[in-house]
Amino acid sequence: MLVWEIVVFVAGALIALLIVLSAVRTVAVPRGEQVMLARVLFTVSGGLFSLLARLTRNPDRREAVRARFAPITMLLMPFVWALCVITGFSLMFWSLGVRPFRNALVLSGSSFTTLGFRSTDQTDELLLAIAEALLGLGLIALLLSFMPALYSAFSRREALVSRLEVRAGQPPSSEELLLRAHRIGWLDSLADTWVGWELWFIEVEEAHTTYPALNYFRSPLAGRSWITAAGTVLDSASLLLSTVALPPTPEASLCIRSGYVALSRIAEFFGIDYDADPSPSDPISITREEWDAVCRRLEAEGVPLVADREQAWRDFAGWRVNYDKALTGICALVDAPFASWSSDRSPVGWPDARRPAD
Repeated sequence: MLVWEIVVFVAGALIALLIVLSAVRTVAVPRGEQVMLARVLFTVSGGLFSLLARLTRNPDRREAVRARFAPITMLLMPFVWALCVITGFSLMFWSLGVRPFRNALVLSGSSFTTLGFRSTDQTDELLLAIAEALLGLGLIALLLSFMPALYSAFSRREALVSRLEVRAGQPPSSEELLLRAHRIGWLDSLADTWVGWELWFIEVEEAHTTYPALNYFRSPLAGRSWITAAGTVLDSASLLLSTVALPPTPEASLCIRSGYVALSRIAEFFGIDYDADPSPSDPISITREEWDAVCRRLEAEGVPLVADREQAWRDFAGWRVNYDKALTGICALVDAPFASWSSDRSPVGWPDARRPAD
């Protein structure tokens, strides 16, 4: 074997090895890791689907385009893996003497798919074909184990998001959640709600960093979103602790802490800029006027509010600042549907707090 043939063989082996490592890190490693191939694929696919969405005038069709982005991209990933592995082994077959390159490519494709439409009698080529066939079966096994885990995590995430519509309306808002709780006499009995969402945040953090594609999976119904639901719950807990005249609820505090940790780690995984240790006096994306408007509506419905509004505003801002940038940054990342105090003020989100007339 000539020197340049050795170089080609090594290059092919490296391509195949890197793809296998990429697949294992994407599917099998139970922790959040940045995988370059997956990142490039989602970036390119995301740009294409974003363009298609912008070119679609009908709001329902536009949402349908956005909803197809993540599943279609996930289904494309194994084909990209297969194409790269076949290319890598084609280079190795070519360096072993299978000429022209078309024959090496056909032999590699036959070996990877185990269809057997092309074979060889050479021992070294046969061993390489067996190795590629085993590798192809391994990648298929990884995919078969990955998809059920992904959709199971998606289903568990959406169960609580769907329940939020009953309590906070559609699109959800913290104001509506507190008003509905007050109307049915549950305003001082929301401890179970905060506990449930605290556990939800813990699971979302683990799932959305282990399976980054899950961040882009949209809810079954247009208008619902896991990230706007998260923002609604966090703002509701912040308003309850700062503005509503009720005894402090430790479950609400723990829920906010859990949500802050989850959103911060997701934001960190995607490189979203946020302050890991903000000051309570740092600015937030909610204005005092918006907060005052919510206070007036709560008060008009008979919700008891604290007398010192200045301190209440400072307390609310002190809670909100913990998750403000991470929340709005993730809303921009996933192109979340409209919801007040979250996607309506994300860096590339809705231009104001009113639902736009599509």
